[in-house]
Amino acid sequence: MSVPKRPRVVAVLVLGAVLAATPALAQMDFSGEWTPVQDEDNTGNPLTGEFIGIPVSRAGALRAQSWNASLYTLPQWQCRPHGAMYISRGPSQVRISKEVDPSSRQIVAWHAEWLRSVDNPYYMDGRPRPPALAPRTWGGFSTAEYIGDILKITTTHLKEDYYRRNGVPSSDRATLTQYWIRRGDYLTWVTIAYDPVYLSEPMIRSSEYRLALNQQIPAYPCTVVEEVDRPSGVVPHYLPGANPFLEDFAKRFELPLEAVQGGAATMYPELARKIIREKNASATR
Repeated sequence: MSVPKRPRVVAVLVLGAVLAATPALAQMDFSGEWTPVQDEDNTGNPLTGEFIGIPVSRAGALRAQSWNASLYTLPQWQCRPHGAMYISRGPSQVRISKEVDPSSRQIVAWHAEWLRSVDNPYYMDGRPRPPALAPRTWGGFSTAEYIGDILKITTTHLKEDYYRRNGVPSSDRATLTQYWIRRGDYLTWVTIAYDPVYLSEPMIRSSEYRLALNQQIPAYPCTVVEEVDRPSGVVPHYLPGANPFLEDFAKRFELPLEAVQGGAATMYPELARKIIREKNASATR
């Protein structure tokens, strides 16, 4: 039996209205106040010589081994914000907000701001990346795009900084790829660092955040003071091979020194097998 023309037309109009009212693409919302979930792989105060799992190059290892914690007492370091290479792995809470165009209602940029950092905008509007020789900043220049429900962020033009607050350096030639993956009240923040100077391989790390509805990140005023009385021009450091604290981490946890000193080999389980084989071979001699 044929369907009357009028109901068919009405059905088509209703379907068109439903489709018009439905967003073309459902995008994950990451806005809110988030607090870091601390675990054994994500700590704000790593020990001196704790470089395990970091693929530092020879240059990166030498510079990390010369680090002295008193460096942070220098006036130029006291109010220095944490850079993008470190801050998502640190102990600070983060506020994520979206900047929306009032006319098109499209997301222009996502913004992330931690307690001890600058505002980090991640542009979604297709703006061009600055020239290669453009000035570097703590947050760098970032563009973002959705891959399904995941937000992918690509960051360049970063200042020289650090991967961990125990001397592991990052260079101003490094780039960063980040992924936001939200599962309800949890946000997984994956970072992949590429550094031709201080890393021999890409470094992949992840951090967890939890939504905190009653959190409000305060302002972070900072005043430079004279923390240590030292002669002008002195920069705390250790010469290669002279850092007396490099073995403390390994001794404290009874780990082989070669396993904690960093390098690409410390990222893989083959290193543990190699150490066990060498230990057994030494015991049988």
